[in-house]
Amino acid sequence: MTQTIEVKKDWQSIAKEVVGGRKVTKEEALAVVQAGDEELLAILQAAYVIRHAYFGNKVKLNMIINAKSGLCPEDCGYCSQSIVSEAPIDEYAWLTKEKILEGAEEAVRRKAGTYCIVASGRRPTDREIDHVVSAVEEIRETTDLKICCCLGFLNETAAAKLAAAGVQRYNHNLNTNEGNYENIASTHTYEDRVDTVEQVKAAGISPCSGVIFGMGETDQEAVEIAFSLRELDADSIPCNFLNPIDDTPMEGRRELNPRKCLKLLAMMRFVNPTKEIRISGGREVNLRSMQVMGLYAANSIFVGDYITTSGLEAREDWGMIEDLGFEIEEKAV
Repeated sequence: MTQTIEVKKDWQSIAKEVVGGRKVTKEEALAVVQAGDEELLAILQAAYVIRHAYFGNKVKLNMIINAKSGLCPEDCGYCSQSIVSEAPIDEYAWLTKEKILEGAEEAVRRKAGTYCIVASGRRPTDREIDHVVSAVEEIRETTDLKICCCLGFLNETAAAKLAAAGVQRYNHNLNTNEGNYENIASTHTYEDRVDTVEQVKAAGISPCSGVIFGMGETDQEAVEIAFSLRELDADSIPCNFLNPIDDTPMEGRRELNPRKCLKLLAMMRFVNPTKEIRISGGREVNLRSMQVMGLYAANSIFVGDYITTSGLEAREDWGMIEDLGFEIEEKAV
């Protein structure tokens, strides 16, 4: 049962203290998530104070290419590529190097600063790492894109190879709170995920790690994952909202509404004030008409499609950012 904790809710004062260097408590973070809808605008205004202090009105765009689809032995209940999924998705082995390079060109056209090369599977083989390295080296020679990879669990050798090739960021989400993890997957553990993030950091690659909200976690567990990501010192934090795909174990699960999503984004900004907070998968189906308001807390979004689900057209995202009076940060930093 979710516990409600009474905290003095002077959101503006808390935001100014955060900008001044104070870390919010778990009780304050929980109060953000559990606040009444009548407080939503005040919470977003306060989150914007923090966001603006570190990122101004800039919005970072990221684009994904699904370089290897399906055929995954893991049993993650949210994923359409999982071995336990019966969702009708495209399944294919690795895209050619040329296709990956074409994706980089498309990322530039979509005004993305970061290009994310994603592949299904538990752990990349040496041959797969070499395939990615070859593509990354050429992309780095011909574009200013920041390269992010998401290839599964990594060991020290693979992480070092990616770093040497010029991969600047590696994504490996924690996905949910440690205590909730056994309800999400059984073929690997929460600790396995933490280990890969630590391998990435040790190799000198910027860690990207985030969450999927709406998978049965309590409000307290949502706060716990935000604090775990703070402790892990993830530079980029994707905030996904469960898109319950038909024929996956989590089909039909709808625990979120747009207002709750906005409070979760604001909470993540309060807890991780200096980090890139990205509105990620599921924003279109969970935030719906309120997507634009998420950018008062977050400073980054994906542009285009996700791994197996569709996103908006790039021009729609550009227009949303322009209507808000914000601007796209086209050069990765």
